[in-house]
Amino acid sequence: MKVISIALGVLVLVLAGICYYLYEANNKKGRELQASYVIRSELESKAANMSKESKDEVQRLTATYAKIVKEMKEEIEQGQIKITKMSDHLSVAMVDKILFPSGEAKITPEGMSVLTRIGEILKNTPGKIIRVEGHTDNVRIATRLQQKFPTNWELSTTRATNVVRFLQDNVEIDGVRLQAVGMSEYHPVASNETHDGRGQNRRIEIAVLPKPFQQTP
Repeated sequence: MKVISIALGVLVLVLAGICYYLYEANNKKGRELQASYVIRSELESKAANMSKESKDEVQRLTATYAKIVKEMKEEIEQGQIKITKMSDHLSVAMVDKILFPSGEAKITPEGMSVLTRIGEILKNTPGKIIRVEGHTDNVRIATRLQQKFPTNWELSTTRATNVVRFLQDNVEIDGVRLQAVGMSEYHPVASNETHDGRGQNRRIEIAVLPKPFQQTP
């Protein structure tokens, strides 16, 4: 009889243990399910906010594009400026002759006027990077200029830097938003075999880009 009582006691303890395990497992599953609902809800909320922000960004960029097209209508019709708009950025390409003398990097008075008109519009694009790219054709630098610009790398970089300095100093665009990049002759938009093609390749491009994502530490 005593043995039976002990066996029943052990059985009760085992059953209690099993019931407790099942209870805890069920609670854990419930907590995990609830957590997954919370995470899903947060992700959906973030996705909705990002979608709205992206839509707003596209609308602002479209408005900027329209303003530049209106302001620079004459230069666009003359083929001196070309504006390209993508979903999240736009580019303003200007042939070098409206900004610089041939083979030089000093901005002309006419070039300053053009940059001021464009810059005043680009200044009002918060949250955007303004990257200035200098491009050249593949013709070697004239001998008389090689001491100042040994190659097209130096010429394209100096031109881009001078445009950035002008936008910062004269148009008062925050330097944090500005980038200057010399691209030399390696990104042509036309053939260098013709006079017109080389003229298109000698250019300054101002790209308005989204800021790169920075992860919070």
